Amino acid sequence: MRVAGLVLAAGGGRRFGMPKALVRHDGQLLVDRSIVVLRAARCAPVVVVLGAAADDVRARAALDGVAAVDNPDWTTGMGSSLRAGLAALADTGAAATVVILVDMPGVTAAAVRRVAAGAGRAELVMAGYDNGRSGHPVLIGRDHWAGVAALAVGDVGARPYLRAHAGAVRVVPCADVADDEDLDLASRA
Repeated sequence: MRVAGLVLAAGGGRRFGMPKALVRHDGQLLVDRSIVVLRAARCAPVVVVLGAAADDVRARAALDGVAAVDNPDWTTGMGSSLRAGLAALADTGAAATVVILVDMPGVTAAAVRRVAAGAGRAELVMAGYDNGRSGHPVLIGRDHWAGVAALAVGDVGARPYLRAHAGAVRVVPCADVADDEDLDLASRA
């Protein structure tokens, strides 16, 4: 089964003060790091959704071999970016996609591989972390793309759909190979 990779990188970084796709972390743009993680996990194709400062991201990021998709509605929140990314994957042969957020540099290729193991069209998988938290990376099987897109509005991504289908969601432990810290939260520590 082919598993695509989807990076949500369109936000303006309101709380952070700049678009996070252009933030350097450990010497690398966060958007580049996200692409490297998905490629190392053998996701193909890789789609990156851009919005804020899209022209700057295109000029500065290593987007060769990646489908960079513009989200003209990026100011409405993450939901529109997830819908744009899933729409861009519609004509691919991918059975599922792994979704990661550009502002979570603790997500690793090992975590993506774990979440993607056994991927199929009907699968829903989330990474599990300490204290019962679950989150990214998230695998969404193709059979769920339309339902996820229908509920992804405002600053909400797949979470409402995943909650509504909680019985079908498999949580894979990833705390030993990744962390789920959001860059906004880490920068305030």
